[in-house]
Amino acid sequence: MRAFTELYDAIDSTTATSEKLTAMADYFESASPNDAAIAAYFLSGQRVLRTVPTKLLYGLTLEITGLPGWLVDASYAQVGDFSETIALLLPDPGKGSDASLTEIYERSIVPLATSDDAARRAIILDAWREMDARQRYVYQKLIRGGLRVGVQKKMVVRAIAMAHDLEPAIVAARMSGRMDPTPEWYESVTSEDAGEDIARPLPFYLAHQLDDKPEDTLGNRGEWLAEWKYDGIRAQLIVPHDPHHNPPMLWSRGEEDVGEQFPEILAAARALPGGTVLDGEVLGWEGDRPAPFAFLQTRLNRKAKTAGQLPMFDERRIVLRAFDVLRFEGKDVRGVTLRERRNILAYLELPAPTIAATKPVEETTWEGLASLRETSRERRVEGLMLKHMGGVYGIGRTKPGDGTGWWKWKIGPMTLDAVLVMAQHGSGRRAGLYTDYTFALWHDGELVNFAKAYSGLTNEEIERVDNWIRRNTVRRAGPVREVKPELVFELGFEGVQVSTRHKSGLAVRFPRILKWREDKTADEADELASLRRLAQQ
Repeated sequence: MRAFTELYDAIDSTTATSEKLTAMADYFESASPNDAAIAAYFLSGQRVLRTVPTKLLYGLTLEITGLPGWLVDASYAQVGDFSETIALLLPDPGKGSDASLTEIYERSIVPLATSDDAARRAIILDAWREMDARQRYVYQKLIRGGLRVGVQKKMVVRAIAMAHDLEPAIVAARMSGRMDPTPEWYESVTSEDAGEDIARPLPFYLAHQLDDKPEDTLGNRGEWLAEWKYDGIRAQLIVPHDPHHNPPMLWSRGEEDVGEQFPEILAAARALPGGTVLDGEVLGWEGDRPAPFAFLQTRLNRKAKTAGQLPMFDERRIVLRAFDVLRFEGKDVRGVTLRERRNILAYLELPAPTIAATKPVEETTWEGLASLRETSRERRVEGLMLKHMGGVYGIGRTKPGDGTGWWKWKIGPMTLDAVLVMAQHGSGRRAGLYTDYTFALWHDGELVNFAKAYSGLTNEEIERVDNWIRRNTVRRAGPVREVKPELVFELGFEGVQVSTRHKSGLAVRFPRILKWREDKTADEADELASLRRLAQQ
């Protein structure tokens, strides 16, 4: 635990990628396979679920420190991180623990998932007694659901590759899919002669946002494949060599097995040749266009053995629109050009309509594509994807130096002008500043809350808004301040859907602040009816 805490501090103390990589590579090179597996698991964003509710940790902190709740709350508001607040408030035991990360994981983390609250209290108190303040801080991070230390999985992949002198692409492929914090899993990732597991998803290739005109950036239109950019669930469909004995699998980009939520895709996949891997988008489909994303959400986190046990509405159905093939007859074809991969995709007899290939947008000029892109909303798509026909299938969001690659040419977001009505403190580096905002729209002469947003302002604007909030608070409710309804902001979002959980009756996707409209007064903000009209598009 001491070595892992030192690693955490080393990563947390720098913003330089090279320094983070070096610290992790040194750790993976010297750690035992068991410790390395657990570290890789948590650093990659995995988490232990159903462990400790915040309420239990809060109660233990009050009990051990003897502090009043208001003082703990005030400390948390100032620090901005509950795990760090606990570590700072608890009495310092001095020496700290010499137990390995594996020992802490097995006796102080894993049992929490299956224990009652009394047993959890005893486990946590024992752990606190042997740890110093920094170890407690990291321990709290582990049991509360994630480290969040500025490290992404692809960085962990690079560090493990550095530590074991392996190609990052090989490590990335082996780390795709389920991760297990066990020495056997770690050795399967780092062994020089580990075989390929076709049941694992391959690393996804991601696109860059295109902000300039394509004719200024991409050159000859004839070298680029254009497709509609769907708003669904990016997924890989894997058909093992013997699909009748080893069933197909459907992996999301988040490396979750989502096949049970979409059994009709798995059923259709049995008609595909063994050893096939397709990359595509899972969508709800309605007539000749995608159904709203809200339809897909009726399937997420549900499980069933047959499609008939899952909800279907009207004429909508679930489909996979495949835009690439990564394996063909068991062979990895990511290294051939997109033109060749699309030929393979066309050769495959896909079981339409459930599984079908995307169709290229045939418009031959950039100007014509730009005009078509303006029709995206009525087609229920997000814009266009542009892919160089001579490019190979890469890993992650890499931008090849030869000018090939994938670009997403999205349309602008939906926008509305809304009134700031409530705010509360941010966390982490924004602790102590009011940066989490609630916005409202007009309806029948009253403001109705409809969205929360916390990104989009500059540091200077954040400080100005924070100062204004402190001077214009009209009511407090715990950490939330209700403010005078005076400031107007332009919000952007990607879509609108009906929601019974929101007072407005609508929910927006990915809301963020686009602009502080200092030129507008609150009575010039938009009406809720405007949001309803956007929901009908």
